[in-house]
Amino acid sequence: MKLTKLCSTICLAILFLNFTQKQKDIPTVYTVGDSTVKNGSGKGDGGLWGWGDFIGQFLDSDKIKVENHALGGTSSRTFQDKGLWEAVHKKLKKGDYVLIQFGHNDDGPLNDTVRARGTIKGIGNETQEIDNLLTKKHETVHSYGWYITKVVREAKEKGAIPIICSPIPRNDWKEGKVPRNNKSYGLWAKQIAQKENVTFIELNDNMATEMEKLGEAKVTGTYFYKRDHTHTSAKGAVLSASVIINELKKSDNSLKKYVLANPKITFPVKKKLFLIGDSTMANNGGNPNAVGWGVEFPKYVDTTRVDVINKARGGRSSRTYEFEGLWKEVREQLQPGNFVIIQFGHNDPGDIDKGKYRGSLKGNGTETLQVNRADSIVETVHSFGFYIEKYIKEAKEKGAIPIVMSQTVRNEWPNGKPELRDDSYNKWSKIAAENQDADFIDLNVIIAQKYETLGQEKVKTFFPKDHTHTGAEGADFNALTAAESIRNLKKCPLRDYIEIPK
Repeated sequence: MKLTKLCSTICLAILFLNFTQKQKDIPTVYTVGDSTVKNGSGKGDGGLWGWGDFIGQFLDSDKIKVENHALGGTSSRTFQDKGLWEAVHKKLKKGDYVLIQFGHNDDGPLNDTVRARGTIKGIGNETQEIDNLLTKKHETVHSYGWYITKVVREAKEKGAIPIICSPIPRNDWKEGKVPRNNKSYGLWAKQIAQKENVTFIELNDNMATEMEKLGEAKVTGTYFYKRDHTHTSAKGAVLSASVIINELKKSDNSLKKYVLANPKITFPVKKKLFLIGDSTMANNGGNPNAVGWGVEFPKYVDTTRVDVINKARGGRSSRTYEFEGLWKEVREQLQPGNFVIIQFGHNDPGDIDKGKYRGSLKGNGTETLQVNRADSIVETVHSFGFYIEKYIKEAKEKGAIPIVMSQTVRNEWPNGKPELRDDSYNKWSKIAAENQDADFIDLNVIIAQKYETLGQEKVKTFFPKDHTHTGAEGADFNALTAAESIRNLKKCPLRDYIEIPK
């Protein structure tokens, strides 16, 4: 038995070594460029991606690998000044490839205290001496073409194969057309490729043509976002990569032999954020006088990366949300990395053993009560805290991340101050969250403090129907407050997906 295990271990080790050696032997495609090649950390921050993050899906990964070394904010000059090109250059071996795309940031100032990343226009040999205000160093600044040429020649010296791309077009439209840069950086990139006898990819013009086929209305919001005309979405990045691949296939560059005949492109999977609660969070059938804050909440979330799914239901308590199977429906949809915001309390003080049968036992205890319902079902009723802890615990078991919030504030002003539930549902929600090690936001207190600042007359306009339910304005106020509160949770991953308008 021991000998069999030993043989298995040795076989696995040999397989691993063979795989590792194979990975070392196969060529590598290195991408160097700016944020249109790799945006941010390359994880889709803000829903933005670079084509370098997807081009590998068009290539046979058994025969070639891709390393995306692009960095947002860099120009052909600063990519080298920061040592980024040197890091790639050291790794290059004969037969590797270097995909090069710069230009978006080369048009900036040659010298300033912010970026100092500009290059001299064109492909000439002229230079300018500067005392760099940013780095505090003396520097000789060259032309755009000079920096690109340097990368090309140094790649060739290592036996690598450089490929130059013109910069992707921006999502700017004039009379139904996308402006080209074929008189500036696109032209200069092409001229250097011709001069150095390397493959040139006309990415700018060809991608602009594809965008025009789709039309401005479809491109904006799908391939680019309205808030950003330079950086692509995942679909935009795939479009850029597909243009590069199509141009490669028409070239005589040896990289084309690694292109897959039928690539299967996988797009990033969105995370899901589930909202569970009562009518103060729910849609409520589109009633304009009873708008839950969950309706307005998506406008404060990066919905390019997160789907907000409002599963709150009017009239429900922590008890009935479980009894009616509403939580089961949510729980069965949960995946690792999802989020669940839990907020109850408005309906939990209701009748326990008659009427709507929605009251829960007060507090966080383990006591129970057997209730004979009018529908002849015997129900075991638990405490408010029990139900909240159940949702937290079962969300975590699914790999989801729960966040507990205390209830919203009613338009009631005892002693001239907004009503609080400090000694009941606020406290019990907090205890439940602490017991299960979940994030807690005392939204009741935070909103109450804001209401007090606004004053009764203004807050009154938030409640067109009654003292509990907000209209659209009040729902938006509460949604923004909830979003701001999540942003203040230092260790909660959801904070990275919150977008507060400036």
